[in-house]
Amino acid sequence: MTLRHDNSDMMPFSFLTDIQEVFVTKKEREDKWSSLHHALLTELPTPIRTPVWFMRQAGRSLPEYRALRQRTHASMLECCLMPDVAALATLQPVRRHGVDAAILFSDIMTPLLLSGVDVHIDPGVGPTIKTPAASAADIAILTTHSFGTGTLPFTGSTLPSSDATHRLVQAVTRVINELGTPSQPPSSPELVVGSNGVDRGEVCERSLSGLAQSRGLWGWTPLIAFAGAPFTLAAYLVEGKPSRDHLAARGLMLSDHAAWDELMRWCATVSGEFLALQIEAGASVAQLFDSWAGSLSPELYEQYVAPYSALTLEIASQAVSPTLGRPVPVIHFGTASATLLPQMASLHPSIQGIGVDERIALHEAQPKRAMCVQGNINPAVLRAPWEVIAQHVDSCMEQGRNAAGHIVNLGHGVPKDTDPQVLTRIVARVHGDPQWAERVNRDEHTEWNVNGLGLDVMDVGVAL
Repeated sequence: MTLRHDNSDMMPFSFLTDIQEVFVTKKEREDKWSSLHHALLTELPTPIRTPVWFMRQAGRSLPEYRALRQRTHASMLECCLMPDVAALATLQPVRRHGVDAAILFSDIMTPLLLSGVDVHIDPGVGPTIKTPAASAADIAILTTHSFGTGTLPFTGSTLPSSDATHRLVQAVTRVINELGTPSQPPSSPELVVGSNGVDRGEVCERSLSGLAQSRGLWGWTPLIAFAGAPFTLAAYLVEGKPSRDHLAARGLMLSDHAAWDELMRWCATVSGEFLALQIEAGASVAQLFDSWAGSLSPELYEQYVAPYSALTLEIASQAVSPTLGRPVPVIHFGTASATLLPQMASLHPSIQGIGVDERIALHEAQPKRAMCVQGNINPAVLRAPWEVIAQHVDSCMEQGRNAAGHIVNLGHGVPKDTDPQVLTRIVARVHGDPQWAERVNRDEHTEWNVNGLGLDVMDVGVAL
């Protein structure tokens, strides 16, 4: 990368390593960045509106997503590798809610699938590994695989992993074409749900309004790359399925340090390469999820997990996003991680945001340095009357004003039975946009022809 020095009108991006030091001009600070970047990067001015998006915003809570899945006749992991399906699922919540970012429709198991692991998502259970890596011998076999090599099962046949990674790149490209970049205006939306999956066609006016709300004054919407952190991947690999206490994984960690190191280095590499793939395809922010880090003490996390998450982000930080022309800032999130926030926030310089779940107040989150906090609406409150939700959102935003930056999100993923209209109302409230609230309110009794499906908007009024 060419470095630009000796210019008083430039300032360094602190989230990059010395080798990757990059500078931006004042004009770029004013013109280039989305609201999400303004919140994440303390070098940039405070965003003119607080950004908001939702973990698990793409998927099961949306009727248009459920219709897409019904017509696709494919498993969740297969859908992640169908470029049009993954792209449309990524775009649906942006079109509906007007959120400030899209996040790639994928799964934390996807990089394992692309590395030769026989993994499935079983209904009512979750991710299951056919052959768990529960011993040193198992791990030695596992680590002969690498990301993007071999073959994987796909729609009744097999697919080379190299083709599958190309399909992911295609999905990212199609998303970015619709969302735009700082230098590329958004293209006309064309992906719609058809009788057999995804077709090209006319997108309804309501969806166009959602896209416009998302882009705001910046004219584009960022795409977030995401991956599971090494410990979360390792926990699934060792246990073979979801676990309440991750006892087998923690037992391996403490009983066989060499095997644990081999497993975690492999997971870190796979996760880092999965993030890098998305970044190099155009994602302009990344989020690293550590779903199970909360089962660890700060001491165990520091010794046996943090170095490998740092390795993941070091690999990802070598990737340059064509959307930005440089590496991307990272949000680090873990559930039940209140006691780990200082370590999680400081393990790599690319981390510019720390995700906070609902178990701790935002103003109590204590990273070691000033940075953006993300969160932390309690997912359970989404079931409450709107007056309760509105008060909770306002409290969250008030606490967020004490941080260097704030991105409104849930403390965890969107529950599958969430009324989508509630999420749209939250976006309108966070944005402080009466016009968007009025538009959503105006549509409440009308038939919303979402992607040609003729789905009804849920009968919920909107008040800012």
